[in-house]
Amino acid sequence: MPLVQVDLVTKEFTKGGHTIRPLDEASLTIEQGEYVSLMGASGSGKSTLLNQIAGIDRPTSGRISVAGVEITGLSRTKLARWRAENIGYIFQTHNLIPVLTAYENVEMPLLLLPLSGRERERRVAVALEAVSLTDRAEHYPRQLSGGQEQRVGIARAIVASPTLVVADEPTGDLDAETSQQILVLLQRLNQELGMTLLMVTHDANAAAMATRQLRLVGGKLIEDRVAVT
Repeated sequence: MPLVQVDLVTKEFTKGGHTIRPLDEASLTIEQGEYVSLMGASGSGKSTLLNQIAGIDRPTSGRISVAGVEITGLSRTKLARWRAENIGYIFQTHNLIPVLTAYENVEMPLLLLPLSGRERERRVAVALEAVSLTDRAEHYPRQLSGGQEQRVGIARAIVASPTLVVADEPTGDLDAETSQQILVLLQRLNQELGMTLLMVTHDANAAAMATRQLRLVGGKLIEDRVAVT
C-alpha cells in the first residue's frame, strides 16, 4: 500500500462570482521513502495540493489517505492530532518564533505530544545534530543567518519523526549558495534517514534533486521523469 494515496481530489474556490478549480480530479501515490518534487505555474495549485495532503485544508471532493488513514474523513479535532503526530512542515519563510531560541523552536511540535521532558530533550538534540546546528541551540532567530533559520525550520519539521515531511518552496527566500546547501540537506535526510519528502518548488534545479518529479497542469498531475540514482 502506498504511503500517500490521493484519489480524484478536486478543490474549488469561489471568487468574484467565478468558480476557481486549482485541483481537478488529481490523483497521486507516494511510496514510503520517496522524495517527490512538485512544480507548476504560479497559482496552479501546488501549495493547495500540499495543504490537502498535510491535512491543513480539505478537498471539495475526493479522498486522501496517509499511512492507511483516510484523513478526509477525520473530524477537525482528530485531524489536528493526526497532523501533530504525522506531518512535518517546512515553510518558505521559516516561521520561527523570535522570542524563542533555536532549541525552543525545534521543541515546539513535541509539546503537543505525550512525551517526557527527557525524551523531548533527546529528540531535539538529534534533530539539531541532523541539520548541523548543535552549536546554535541557544541562539535566537535574529542571531542566525537565513540558511541557519531554515535549518532550524527543518529540524522542527523532523523532530517528531513524522510519517511525511512536506516542504513549500523551502529555498524561495534564500540566495543560490544557501539554497543549494538546504537542498543537499533535504536530499541527505531522504537518502540517509529514509524520510519521505514532498516538496513544492518553482525551481527546476531544486526539483531535479528529488527522486521523482511531478508537474501540476490544469489541475491534474503529470509525471515529468524519475531521476536515476
